[in-house]
Amino acid sequence: MNNKTKKVLILCTGNSCRSIIAEAQINAFLEGAISDSSGVKASGKVNVNAKKLLEEKNIWKKEYHSKVIDKVIDNNYDLVVTVCDHANENCPIFPKAVKVIHIGFEDPDGKDYAAFLDTYDEIEKVLLPQVKKELGI
Repeated sequence: MNNKTKKVLILCTGNSCRSIIAEAQINAFLEGAISDSSGVKASGKVNVNAKKLLEEKNIWKKEYHSKVIDKVIDNNYDLVVTVCDHANENCPIFPKAVKVIHIGFEDPDGKDYAAFLDTYDEIEKVLLPQVKKELGI
């Protein structure tokens, strides 16, 4: 990572679907940015459909996992993006001043595989351009 690389945290409630998909897309598609994800109340597991989808898109990495906010709260981020209303309402105050934006997506958890494809496409169309704009990359 060079010093021009911007760091993004994607924050969700369970850190099992939306935030993992967004983390993987940023890491795969946004040159000049790297991403982590975490959950306000992390589920501790990645949703099987989210993992399957990221594997099919060839952007899955074995280090992607569901983690609690405590694991990342002290990291330096250039941008924090909340992707669900619960995380937005319960977003912790980060020790280091950081810009926080909210881009909400419907939770595909518990729905069929097509819902995960829709979420993936929506994140790619809506979140990636917004993150690029916010980071100036």
